[in-house]
Amino acid sequence: MKRNRLTTCLIGAVTAALLLVPASATAHKGQHGTDDGHLLGTGDGDWGKIEKVGQLEVSGAADDLIADVAAFGDYAYLANWGEADCAGPETGGVNTPDSGAWVIDISDPANPVEVNFIPMPQDTRPGEGMQVTHIETAKFSGEVLVMNAEACGKNYKGGFMLYDVTNPLKPVKLKEGFGDRTGSDAHQTHSAFVWQSGDTAYLVTQDEEDLADVDIFDITNPRRPRLVSELNLNDYDVAQPSLNLGDSDLHDMTVKCMTTGAYAGKCIMIASYWDGGYVLLDVTDPANPIFLGDTDYAAIDPELLEQTGIALTPEGNAHQAEFTADNQFFIGTDEDFSPYRALLRTDDGGEYAAGEFGWTVPINELYGELNGPTVYGGYGCPADRGSIPNASTLTLASGEEAILVLQRGPLGDPSQSGGACFFSEKVETAQLLGYDAVIIANHHTGALGG
Repeated sequence: MKRNRLTTCLIGAVTAALLLVPASATAHKGQHGTDDGHLLGTGDGDWGKIEKVGQLEVSGAADDLIADVAAFGDYAYLANWGEADCAGPETGGVNTPDSGAWVIDISDPANPVEVNFIPMPQDTRPGEGMQVTHIETAKFSGEVLVMNAEACGKNYKGGFMLYDVTNPLKPVKLKEGFGDRTGSDAHQTHSAFVWQSGDTAYLVTQDEEDLADVDIFDITNPRRPRLVSELNLNDYDVAQPSLNLGDSDLHDMTVKCMTTGAYAGKCIMIASYWDGGYVLLDVTDPANPIFLGDTDYAAIDPELLEQTGIALTPEGNAHQAEFTADNQFFIGTDEDFSPYRALLRTDDGGEYAAGEFGWTVPINELYGELNGPTVYGGYGCPADRGSIPNASTLTLASGEEAILVLQRGPLGDPSQSGGACFFSEKVETAQLLGYDAVIIANHHTGALGG
């Protein structure tokens, strides 16, 4: 095992090349468990004009299981992100699907009822790319459910999934595991969106395995999709490397064919391009998209400065956006994780930018500065724990901490037969082995940093 010494201190500007967290940190449940993190009604709807009118606990409910929600007519669809044994063998066959979508009858909003479940293929899970919409073409008429497809095990299908949910009680598979591909496997996707222009229907996906991560398909015949264009929006210089916002890649997108406003008569895509900001594309002709412009992050994060008085560079992280009803504005949401920045210095003079998870205790609250020897532990998944030295094997000087270094994945590693494990499992590995902190080397496919 390779050992080095490093020092970590808080600074004002970094990229997300490394993720560093105290091993003693605990997760914040946020939208699960207690009321903290929820949008709650006040009973009379005064706060935010929000009033809870009904509630349902789906079968097999668990923390961190529902990834997205869509609704059309009298039905809602909840994305099941994958059961705990998603990567394991299919012991129950078709009767115990790894993941999919719950179908909920919401015709009486005060009394929602679970009425069906649409399973996805083995070792495959949806993410934040669920949508239901009506399309009317020469080849299909009805309601279509689209879900993105990510892996939770080695037998996954990537791409996107299309189901006919005109009758949600009897859904029909239209296409599974279709998308841009390398070799025989469709690329994994994190989000998908469907729209219709004239007599033609289209679908756009986020491609997790290609720098050209905006993939547009013609789905006029949803049983036979056809790739019509793909783009890398970094070709339009949307990134801001001067602010160390180097993780510029697609996260989510929506398309609206407008009848009013500056773009009346055109179909406009807004792509949430993480550190690249929000990007507008004219996709009236989806085979030949036109770049219209993008947003820039301010040199100093204005929200952080206003709320805390701390002047730091922004995190970026353009996550999701929607146009307003009058097409005059869009509402965008950044998925920020931490107000702090970190810098790693190694004993050979190297310096590496880093970030912290939003669900762990900030380093500055526990240590302020980490300093000590590191041990490389590979992927740090549960199955790897027996091969990683315990922190007790290290000799620490006064003021030093034991630090475990792991890497993201495994993904695309021919020497590994298992699927990738969660960051939380890697952090738990460090905790169980007695380390004070863990560094996880990131390799976000499609990011500028590789």
